[in-house]
Amino acid sequence: MADLPDAATCYELLARMMLIRRFEEEAGRQYQRAKAGGFLHLAIGEEATIVGTTSVMRDEDYLIGTYRTHGHAIARGTDPRHVMAELFGRVDGTSGGRGGSMHIFDREHRFMGGYGIVGGNLPLAAGLALASDYKGEDAVTVCMFGDGASNTGNFGETMNLAALWQLPVFFLVENNLYGMGTSVERHSAQTDLSKKAEGYGVPGERVDGMDVVAVREGVAEGIRAAREERRPTILEAFTYRYRGHSAADPEVYREREEVEEWREKDPTETFARRCLDAGVLGEREVQEARDKAEQAVVEAVEFADASPEPPLDTLYENLYAVTDTSGWYAVDERSPHPHRGEREDRMPDAARELAEAGAAYAGQPEGPRPNPAGRGDAQKGVEPEVAGEVED
Repeated sequence: MADLPDAATCYELLARMMLIRRFEEEAGRQYQRAKAGGFLHLAIGEEATIVGTTSVMRDEDYLIGTYRTHGHAIARGTDPRHVMAELFGRVDGTSGGRGGSMHIFDREHRFMGGYGIVGGNLPLAAGLALASDYKGEDAVTVCMFGDGASNTGNFGETMNLAALWQLPVFFLVENNLYGMGTSVERHSAQTDLSKKAEGYGVPGERVDGMDVVAVREGVAEGIRAAREERRPTILEAFTYRYRGHSAADPEVYREREEVEEWREKDPTETFARRCLDAGVLGEREVQEARDKAEQAVVEAVEFADASPEPPLDTLYENLYAVTDTSGWYAVDERSPHPHRGEREDRMPDAARELAEAGAAYAGQPEGPRPNPAGRGDAQKGVEPEVAGEVED
């Protein structure tokens, strides 16, 4: 077992894990209340893998994840209030309420998003690392993905390019033993996922993903190799999600006894006890971390509830980069007279009448709809990104 770091670091690790745990628990509760829409994938039980990874990253490093990434964004520095607002689909969310649970994104903290396509983030991670090379940055891209993604074609292609081009990228497999409802023994011929990229020139190691200190040390070495030696590696972290694959998962594929056995390895409680037993932290510090996590989550829900929903007038904003082109980016077929989807302000009268009727039904005020390309974002009041009118 790896040695504990100093008291200040132990407190920070514990506090972040507790915050993520409480956030996820509350997110599940709000989903049941129909406050959060779409799908919801919780990472309860995987906090050590998340926090152990982010705790050794530099501010300039990039992180990219899957669709189970509320905690990843929070651990990277995103305000929990904005993450909760995104789950609620509100304008103060990390993506203005457009992404929801599966697409948390925070460019400021270099968290480059969650992705709903299994393995879809892998080639993007290689692209981020390649961009760092082009720009001469000393940044490493950390790519976290699940065990199921190691079976995709993207996996092999990404590993090959990462090794071939000696990209500054580090890969971490969050192996929670199930790809949705399929156990790793049934979906992967090679169950030692740390070896799956050796043939492409990317070596790997295994680590206990329920031990935040062990993850921290393993990731630190992987990032060092990527930054200093331009050597991509894989770390397979064994972890476990205590909830289903998603909030709609009936969990008929695993026994209750298995879940209870893993609950005894709870990463937050185990680390808290370890710090107490070693005398690194006291009961007061542990309780303080719990209380702060509770308060932060209460404030996040209040903030999300108070944040308004995006106006219907902003429906087409941030969808297209409209430039001088003769092509149509999209076709709006809400009326017998189709029009260019990106030119809401030039819709036929019949389409406008239907749109106004829909707005009235939703309680939205009547009025002209701004063109997001030519008039900026009406929601935030920013300057237009494309000046002038776009010719048909």
